[in-house]
Amino acid sequence: MDLYSYATRAEIIHYAKLAADFDLVPNTQGNISVRDPESGHILITPHDLPYGAMTADDLVVVDLDGNPVAGRRDPSFETPVHCALYRARPDLLALVHTEPVYTNVLGVLGKPIEPVVVALLVNLGDPIPVMPYQPSGTKAFGEEMVRVMGDGFGVVWGNHGLLTAGTTVDEAFRRSIIVEHAAHIYYLALLHGTPALVTHEMHQGALG
Repeated sequence: MDLYSYATRAEIIHYAKLAADFDLVPNTQGNISVRDPESGHILITPHDLPYGAMTADDLVVVDLDGNPVAGRRDPSFETPVHCALYRARPDLLALVHTEPVYTNVLGVLGKPIEPVVVALLVNLGDPIPVMPYQPSGTKAFGEEMVRVMGDGFGVVWGNHGLLTAGTTVDEAFRRSIIVEHAAHIYYLALLHGTPALVTHEMHQGALG
């Protein structure tokens, strides 16, 4: 993966702007990164820059410890969190942090997002856990997030937001959309009763 290529940088900008269009990242909140499996270097969105103004040249390259390697801006405030997960999970090559409303509602309540829709079960597996609130942007936060997230592909930061992961930015971003969609349905269902959940056994049985 060439972190300096226009194609790689343009992909991150595309999904950053898409996240803003979907109202997943109010103001300058949220961040996106990709990791080069060979060098270990990470390409990440910059700190505190509006998505509408962000260009490919604004992205920052850091090493696995978060030290800047290339770029004219400061890397995202939550770079240490991305680095912690990349160090712990070599299977992951892309991370997307957003702040979707219904996901945050459940996060504030401390309720994991259960598989009320099959898309969540198929694309992320288990319920999305909630990490109790603590200030983000630190190595300690990242290490605790790694523990709570386990071998899954998503975690809710209590009173803060959502992080989803994948092997591509597209995959990680799609998982963000799926989690928020499921959170919206789950929240509305809870207002009317006890939601029915989809299980792996149910899904596999339906497949035959």
